[in-house]
Amino acid sequence: MTEIALITGASSGLGAEFARQLAARGRNLALVARSAGPMNDLAAPLRERHDVRVEVIKQDLAEPDAAARVAEELAARGLETELLINNAGFGTCGRFEEIPAQRDHDQLMVNVVATTDLTHALVPAMLRRGRGAVVNVASTAGFQPAAYFAVYSAGKAFVLNFSLALWSEYRDRGVKVLALCPGPVETPFFDVIGTRKAAVNGRMTTPERVVAKTLKALDRNRGYVVPGMSNFAGAHLQPRRPRRLMARMSRLVTRKVLSTA
Repeated sequence: MTEIALITGASSGLGAEFARQLAARGRNLALVARSAGPMNDLAAPLRERHDVRVEVIKQDLAEPDAAARVAEELAARGLETELLINNAGFGTCGRFEEIPAQRDHDQLMVNVVATTDLTHALVPAMLRRGRGAVVNVASTAGFQPAAYFAVYSAGKAFVLNFSLALWSEYRDRGVKVLALCPGPVETPFFDVIGTRKAAVNGRMTTPERVVAKTLKALDRNRGYVVPGMSNFAGAHLQPRRPRRLMARMSRLVTRKVLSTA
């Protein structure tokens, strides 16, 4: 069996940058995304430059049995996951009733269900070996309710709390778990969501910086990481209660995504 780092959403953005930095560390990789073409374009130079094995698995993670299919493919190729990076995800924004229900359903399938299912599928073997790691990509949006990002912020709150719970469970069993909670990052996320106004604070960072800080935090088994001082301050210094007041205040910040606001 070949030990690999499995990266979902590896066709662009943070996923592609995780692949680059991990390959530079000498890690063998398995890349998972809906589109094989961009992953093949990424894989070829990584193999040549770093002399690592890079496997490409085409899989839409919105499908109900996506995690099982990925796990079967890993077994068929003789791959054993040492590091799982649940990076795949997308968002929606706007008035909840105007967002297509299927779009929000697919968002939860990718952001929440696939993350949970892949963790279920791959962590037991890590525990048996007594080593391994999981990185789940959450968001600063997961620290509070966000009007006009209702499903996205709720899903990322799940990812954050799910990750911290597992970090607590596994921290003395050899498996590291880290929630990555970035603010706005210069990736295709904003093309998919449909507006750059979704970068609510307007300040973007780069995938290179986010991934470097994430891998450093994972090495230290920090549990979660919020890259960037302003993002860290926003996530930790704003009050959490009273909850209804904070939900109302969030609307003042996030309503810019509405063209009529």
